[in-house]
Amino acid sequence: MVGGTADTAPAALISGGEAPAGRARASVRGGDGSVGSMTGSPLRIVIVGGGYVGMYTALGLQKKLSRGAAQITVVEPQANMTYQPFLPEAAAGSVEPRHVVVPLRRVLRRCQVITGAVSAITHARKCVTVQPSSGEEYELGYDLLVVCPGSVSRLLPVPGLAECGIGFKTIGEAIYLRNHVLSCLDLAASTDDPQLRRRALTFVFVGGGYAGVEAMAELEDMARYATRYIDAIAPGDMRWVLVEAAGRIMPEVSVRLSAYTADRLTERGIDVRLDTRLESATGGTIVLSDGTTMEAGTLVWTAGVKANPILAQTDLPRDDKGRLPCNANLTVKGVNGVFAAGDCAAVPDLTKDDPAATCSPSAQHAVRQARTLAANVLATVRGGTLHDYRHAYAGSVASLGLYRGVAEVYGVRLRGFPAWWMHRTYHVSRMPTFNRKVRIVADWTGALLFSREVVSLGQVQAPRAEFEEAAGLRRLPDLG
Repeated sequence: MVGGTADTAPAALISGGEAPAGRARASVRGGDGSVGSMTGSPLRIVIVGGGYVGMYTALGLQKKLSRGAAQITVVEPQANMTYQPFLPEAAAGSVEPRHVVVPLRRVLRRCQVITGAVSAITHARKCVTVQPSSGEEYELGYDLLVVCPGSVSRLLPVPGLAECGIGFKTIGEAIYLRNHVLSCLDLAASTDDPQLRRRALTFVFVGGGYAGVEAMAELEDMARYATRYIDAIAPGDMRWVLVEAAGRIMPEVSVRLSAYTADRLTERGIDVRLDTRLESATGGTIVLSDGTTMEAGTLVWTAGVKANPILAQTDLPRDDKGRLPCNANLTVKGVNGVFAAGDCAAVPDLTKDDPAATCSPSAQHAVRQARTLAANVLATVRGGTLHDYRHAYAGSVASLGLYRGVAEVYGVRLRGFPAWWMHRTYHVSRMPTFNRKVRIVADWTGALLFSREVVSLGQVQAPRAEFEEAAGLRRLPDLG
């Protein structure tokens, strides 16, 4: 057994007269195919991950199942679900960061939400090991398991990357980059050291997929606007470099639209390097495979994702990419009572001719898989029929900064303002909860009426700095 036993789990995690969470409890399948507990207590459904897939699966189940029928538990390290397609706009200040996250406990009122990380899954004993933010880990039992912890950045063994780089998958990273970029402008305007100034004004993004292109485009647009109020810096003083190992950016769209996007970025002064790799980033010195060397104060890594490493700490099957191999109905192959979806699952793409094709790790699939997953878990509980997940590629939309974008929907290509408007319309329609939809639209409306906010809250990066200075502790300077 890993960590503490079920008998040492916090009492708050054990409801009513139910058996301790980690204690083995048999489940039984009825004659109609439904799943129930032999003890007569509520069926235990544990959802690993509270991202888009996990939250919407839990939301669908709590609407359809009574409290007496099932106890739904969501285990997620963060107390909120982040709608990642809005991270670039949050980083650029177009929307309030708090408005792109959804508090899980507020939405999942009839579910048990545990803020902690799952450190192991032992399906042979039907239990997950939970590590809270502090205290000892404990085990939590289940009858049905839904695994959707998402993905993490796929890092390569590039010297200096781990020390100098930052990803772009969380709201914390988005807020950090906004403050960091504006702090770099402040530093460049306040120093007479040309080398330090050049370093502060150099921003390197590695990875030309949607995440990298949108993040760079939004932040560059914000920084360009900020130079209106900084006499010492002109837009041409900044150096923005996009590094992509493939022969084109944004492989999700057509070659023609990809080339158009690259041209628009180049027109804005962004240096787009195709067929180029990051070789080293030691000490902030960027070395590219084409021989280019530069000093950069900002290195953002968006070169792909991989399944959450927690899957390696399970007795569940995994494919060569570390994902859970799934059937089309989102059940894990060869395992009873386990479902999976999202970036961590290898779900067959039934719309492709290739039988080995799987769904790409995208928000488009996550949104739709969540609905199918909730319906199939509910069908399992009630003895219904499970349905296969099938979704044909509808298109893609991307923002390239304020009033600029690209879109390709059902073969129709849009550029500029129409594409930007479609991007916002689509994603606000997919944003969970009416509350958050209204708040985001209010943010956009305010941005139309008033000038853009370009204030750096760099103190958020090191909130104890002033206290440490008052205490006489020495703090080394940094770029924000």
